Amino acid sequence: MLSLIFSTISGILILNAVPHIVKGICGEKHMSPFGQKSSAWINVVWGWANLICGAIIAINLDFPNWTTDLWLGFCAGGIGTSVGLAIFWSDPNARLPWHKQENVR
Repeated sequence: MLSLIFSTISGILILNAVPHIVKGICGEKHMSPFGQKSSAWINVVWGWANLICGAIIAINLDFPNWTTDLWLGFCAGGIGTSVGLAIFWSDPNARLPWHKQENVR
C-alpha cells in the first residue's frame, strides 16, 4: 500500500514538472510556490526539483520492475494532476491560497 502511495506521488511530481519547465524555458513567468508571477528561471529550477524528486521516488520503488498496481498509481497521480492543473489554469485569476491577489489588467 505504501508503494502505491509513493508511486502516485511520483506521478504527481513528474507531471507537475512539465508546465514549470516549459514556461521557464519559453521565458515566461508562471505561478510557483514562491510567487504568483515567478520568474522563468525560478520555474525551471522548481520544475527540475519536481522531476528529480519524482524520479528518485520511482527509482527507489525499483522502477524497472513495477507491478501493475504501481503503474496504475503513477498514472492516477499523473492524470489527476493534469486534469487538476487544466481546470486550475482555466481561471485567468488563478492563484495559490498563500499568494496575494494582484491586480490583473
